[in-house]
Amino acid sequence: MPTDLSIMLDDRPGTLANLGETLGRAGVNIEGLCGIPSQGRAQVHVLVEDAAAARRALQAAGIEVLAERPVLVLTLEDRPGELGKVSRRIANAGVNIELVYLATNTRLVIGADNLEKARSAR
Repeated sequence: MPTDLSIMLDDRPGTLANLGETLGRAGVNIEGLCGIPSQGRAQVHVLVEDAAAARRALQAAGIEVLAERPVLVLTLEDRPGELGKVSRRIANAGVNIELVYLATNTRLVIGADNLEKARSAR
């Protein structure tokens, strides 16, 4: 199941490399990634398929995992307006999108307050 891991890193050279190397050594593929630095720290969202293996590897390396959540991953056409179409259908279903970023192969990652309703609305 596609899972978003929310991770806190120090905002300094090498921390992202350490994250990538740690998951690589554990055989965990990073399918999507988003990072936002703020005040010397960076919150990073990592999309993985094997959340248990990723969490074990990160924790063993001393990398703080703040949260884990299942997410909806949609393949989009790479053209203007696609994000609007998908997010409008989800909004019309009464679902609030709480997390969004792009993953590899033009896939949209969505965390929502009601994932099943979001999945049905897409």
